[in-house]
Amino acid sequence: MNVLIVGLGSIAKKHINALKEINSDIIVYALRSSQNAAQYLDVKNIFSIEEAKQLSLNFCIICSPTFNHLEDLNKVISLGTPVIIEKPLSNKLNFDTLLEKIKKEKIKTYVACNLRFLDALNYVKTKFIDGNHNSINEVNSYCGSYLPEWRKDTDYKKSYSANEDMGGGVHLDLIHELDYLYWMFGAPVNSSKILMSKSSLNINAVDYANYNLTYDNFNANLTLNYFRKDSKRELEIVFEEYTIRVDLLKNEVYKNNELIFSSKQQAIDTYLGQLNYFIKNLNKECFNDANEANEVLKICLK
Repeated sequence: MNVLIVGLGSIAKKHINALKEINSDIIVYALRSSQNAAQYLDVKNIFSIEEAKQLSLNFCIICSPTFNHLEDLNKVISLGTPVIIEKPLSNKLNFDTLLEKIKKEKIKTYVACNLRFLDALNYVKTKFIDGNHNSINEVNSYCGSYLPEWRKDTDYKKSYSANEDMGGGVHLDLIHELDYLYWMFGAPVNSSKILMSKSSLNINAVDYANYNLTYDNFNANLTLNYFRKDSKRELEIVFEEYTIRVDLLKNEVYKNNELIFSSKQQAIDTYLGQLNYFIKNLNKECFNDANEANEVLKICLK
């Protein structure tokens, strides 16, 4: 199997490591912008789409900076292979022409939101959510962490996360939360948001986001931030008879404060599950294609 990676940062390396775990014989090519680009493992560097067209590729993975996603997606469409786009799909809207091109060329797409493969969320979705919306009274989702500690030995103010013009912002970085709410509960009837960048981090990208999603029988509230030092990532679902709480950092589920599910799965393992799912469905439809991810992006940005 031959795979092309566009972009070779930390997320790309997670995908590459997962691919090698699936099959050590997979050949990974990286589309690089510089002839002097550093080598990573046994990844083969190439320097143009024309070179890529000479390869027998099974699929591509776009892991470039967010603001480059649409440009890079436009390039790899010409290869005619299935494409994984690392989340978020983009940092802007209004790319209907590109979506039409994907449809016309029959390009299979998948936008990588790996929390869909977290054991605790899958347990709750299957056991408590599917077919059970009428008994839900309230949903609360929260993710707060400290941006300066995300990338060790790096000035956080120079990272893409901290810079709006590079596609940064907590609402885009942590679009995982909006995505899993959409995946678990479907499209909201209505939504509203508050986006701010007023914290002591002193960055120009959004560092606080709050979303209210209105469903037929309940409301979901989502809060995201870059400035919480004691990290917290939780989902709370208040049913008529009990409350379910998911600790995403520990991969645990509680019912009325009683532990009812736990998994030893680590966050990095979700990349493996995600790629296995995509490879298994290479010739079939799979969830979270570019159109579905665009609907989530509309909630995020509109």
